[in-house]
Amino acid sequence: MTPADAPAAGATAAPSAASERRRALRRLLRNPLTRFGIGVLMLLLTVALFAPWMATHDPLAQNLDRALQAPSAEHWFGTDEYGRDLYSRVVHGSRITLYIVTLVTVIVGPIGLIVGMVSGYFGGWVDSVIMRVTDIFLSFPSLVLALAFVAALGPGLDHAVIAIALTAWPPIARLARAETLTLRRADFIVAVQLQGASAARVLGRHLMPLCLPSVIVRMTMNMASIILTAAGLGFLGLGAQAPSPEWGAMISEGRRTMMEAWWTVAAPGSAILLVSLAFNLLGDGLYDLLDPRGE
Repeated sequence: MTPADAPAAGATAAPSAASERRRALRRLLRNPLTRFGIGVLMLLLTVALFAPWMATHDPLAQNLDRALQAPSAEHWFGTDEYGRDLYSRVVHGSRITLYIVTLVTVIVGPIGLIVGMVSGYFGGWVDSVIMRVTDIFLSFPSLVLALAFVAALGPGLDHAVIAIALTAWPPIARLARAETLTLRRADFIVAVQLQGASAARVLGRHLMPLCLPSVIVRMTMNMASIILTAAGLGFLGLGAQAPSPEWGAMISEGRRTMMEAWWTVAAPGSAILLVSLAFNLLGDGLYDLLDPRGE
């Protein structure tokens, strides 16, 4: 290839990559359930970003004269026992949910991926020690283990995030280990090792990109579990503290009056249901897109 041909080759590669991304996006959006999930998550992101402008009332302002009012033109989702506007509280609660999901994902994804790849690549006693620790974490239900960690750390939103992260990494590590065990004896990995590549280079440059698709799918599906665990901690008073408009805490407050004012639990409960369902649907769509065995 002459120097004059190099720009032409680069220009050809760029449109090819762009067209591949467009085909992947079209394939992802082909499923109406996946489109629904993406739409709900885009709505969640929009609501979280513009919560101060989308809320119709101060989410913390109390007005006992308007306590337990049914949904109306003034209060779209009704009011709670303190007269606070439920719509505004649900809108601001989306920020807390997005904060929890984002922070837990940032913590859990890299930890689970690295731990799993190291365990699968080195094997032997390294694999045995890491997997026994992982088995200990997996032997307890995630909510029960999160409750134990929060009890030790103390109630609070940041402590709840740490507790959820400590319970969410083992499934990611297990998956990354399984992918690494499948790939570590592949011909191209052996060839790279024979060329003198270090373990860190093999893991970072060659194995990690191949493990990422499965980890991304699993993390997307785990987000629903993260939301439910966070809501459970908030419901028990161990997550976000009052008067914070966290959805689980709102359900806990509304359960005292749910028989005569169903909307106090219906509004935050519906939000949890929709967002959890959306993450699951998106995870299914990503699995169909990234599964190397798919057509």
